[in-house]
Amino acid sequence: MRVAIVTETWPPEINGVALTVQSLARGLAALGHTVELVRPAQTREEPEQSDPTFEQVLLPGASLPRYPGLRFGLPARHALQRRWSARRPDVLYIATEGPLGLTALGAGRRLGIPACTGFHTRFDDFARHYGVGFLTPIVFAYLRRFHNRASATLVPTTELVAFLRAQHFTNVQMLRRGVDGELFHPDRRDEALRCEWGLLPNDLAVIHVGRIAPEKNLELAIDAFRAIKSAQPTARMVFVGDGPSRAALAGQNPDIVFTGAKRGDDLARHYASADLFLFPSLTETFGNVTLEALASGVRVVAFDYGAARAHLNDPHAGSRVAMADHQAFVVAALAMATNIAQESADMKRVSRSSTRDAVADLDSAGVAAHFADLLADLSLRRAA
Repeated sequence: MRVAIVTETWPPEINGVALTVQSLARGLAALGHTVELVRPAQTREEPEQSDPTFEQVLLPGASLPRYPGLRFGLPARHALQRRWSARRPDVLYIATEGPLGLTALGAGRRLGIPACTGFHTRFDDFARHYGVGFLTPIVFAYLRRFHNRASATLVPTTELVAFLRAQHFTNVQMLRRGVDGELFHPDRRDEALRCEWGLLPNDLAVIHVGRIAPEKNLELAIDAFRAIKSAQPTARMVFVGDGPSRAALAGQNPDIVFTGAKRGDDLARHYASADLFLFPSLTETFGNVTLEALASGVRVVAFDYGAARAHLNDPHAGSRVAMADHQAFVVAALAMATNIAQESADMKRVSRSSTRDAVADLDSAGVAAHFADLLADLSLRRAA
């Protein structure tokens, strides 16, 4: 097939959508499909940064307010119609619902090209965290209208399939998320890095990885860490990532390590060098970082939805907490930290291995093959 993937975020931008779309695109290419990647040009982008695996179409974009490191694409319907009229894709995958994604969907419909969309981000939930909560129902109505114009909408869990269908989204299908088990692995644990964090071998490292932003509910992670630290004074909290709340949280918590954004091997080393991952967000559609932590052998405390509900089923690998029960989250984090502290070094190694087993079947290649099958089905149905 010739597949056009339209996305308004792409590495080196660091977020779950960018990394998921990159993994799907690489997976399709590895299977022998031709991938045309349509995205906004990134600031200071050099030609050699482009991935030679894909045909890249770089279009105008603008910086996202309050997220200068992220961009969105400007409308490009006519440019895409001209391009796709001259060289027609078999199917479109539109990963983002911004101006570029919306006009790409319109161009595909005008040309009769089947398109599926990815429901990656709960933008309706974001509105209330940025002082415009009154827009929440309007944003959700837009998301429903956008996705219902496509032939299919792909989501990562059966829970989200059921929710969207109940909200009158049509043609919702499930595509599981994968995790790079070679990159994220317990063997990447680094005692030298833990020493940089101010830890001795038996001290507890508590970690959070992701955007440092209001919608991530990070004050709860800090509250849970404070409870842990009261019982284990040598424990240390590490925040990996960047975002609009970083400066304020760092100023209020000088004893917490803020590393900034990490990528690739360095990110994997940070995960594996921790002992407990706290994920207090209530605004995820999935939560890729949960899979990355589990693959790294790090136990997880998260609310009971998304990736945690789908894959955190072994109590030795972590705890799922009832949605929005902040006190229960703190209690679960403290209990998990206490259990870890009581384990011997040998028991900790065994626990890291068994934690990894929770995501052992989520290989990226298998997910890409399923994705290709879904796209091929759309293409064949349109052809018929």
